[in-house]
Parts: sequence; structure tokens; C-alpha cells
Amino acid sequence: MKEKPLKSAALKYTHGKDPAPVLIAKGRGKVAEKIIEAAKAHGIPIHEDGELVEFLSMLDLYREIPPELYRAVAEILAFIYSIKRKTPGLL
Repeated sequence: MKEKPLKSAALKYTHGKDPAPVLIAKGRGKVAEKIIEAAKAHGIPIHEDGELVEFLSMLDLYREIPPELYRAVAEILAFIYSIKRKTPGLL
């Protein structure tokens, strides 16, 4: 059975500045690997959610995510902020 290519997406969000998270990168295969490598190199937390990345991969780059994805992304952001509080200097 052939394995599905890796997919990834990256969001940018600044609390109090951005009205909603913006999709800044997406890709599959080698591009997905580069996105993940860049995140790791910059100490950006990575969260795996296959269903969410499928939805994000359908969006146009540099656009705010649609309201239908707010809840899922908010849960991830809350998780990342909790990590940031526990690990000063992470982001």
C-alpha cells in the first residue's frame, strides 16, 4: 500500500494585532518537510492534525482562515500559549 505524502501548513497570528490567523505556508512531500524543518529551526511548536491540515491545504495563501476553522485553530493556539508560558523564550 502506497503511503500518502506528508502535508503541512503554517499559520501566523499575533494576538491583539491580527483579526484571525493567516495561512502563510502549505505544501506536501518535500515542501511539507521544509515547512516542518523551518518551524523546528525557529523553535516553533508543531501540532499534528491531519483533518485540519486537509482543510488548510484547500485555502489560498496569505488569507485569514475562515470562521469555520476558528475553534480548531483556537484550541491549538491555546495549547501553544500554554507551552510558551511553561517554557520562557520558546517563541
